[in-house]
Amino acid sequence: MDKIEAKLLETLQQDGRIPNVQLAEAIGLSESPTFRRVKLLEESGMIRAYVALLDQRKLGLQVTAYVSVRMEKQPDRGRNDFYQRVENEPHIIECHAMSGGFDFLMKVVARDMDHFAELCMQEILNYPGVQHVESSFSLEAVKSSHALPVNPAVI
Repeated sequence: MDKIEAKLLETLQQDGRIPNVQLAEAIGLSESPTFRRVKLLEESGMIRAYVALLDQRKLGLQVTAYVSVRMEKQPDRGRNDFYQRVENEPHIIECHAMSGGFDFLMKVVARDMDHFAELCMQEILNYPGVQHVESSFSLEAVKSSHALPVNPAVI
């Protein structure tokens, strides 16, 4: 990755709908090479998708919880079913396999505490292989970003 591609990626992370004319101007190239570089980055998978970032609170999702999940110790028992249930639950917006004392960490959004309690007790605790869950709640988002650092010297 060169400096131009890094600038291109930084700019697109800030505004994925920027017109090609403005993008070209921002990175210091003409329109055709800019368009070609974007297409190459898309085809290579470096740019996976373009999305709209929504306001969680304006959607009525007032609660953000981080749910640590410990699984039963039988290897791979129900693991695919667990993954499928996680994938199908829209209120689980992230799920990561973890090292340490818990097997998974989920980011869960809910309308309110009653809704979260229902999600946790009626859904997550009943997912295949789940042995224990522990929840922590976000009191304030100090930083929330989807932009990745782009540094051509490091990459």
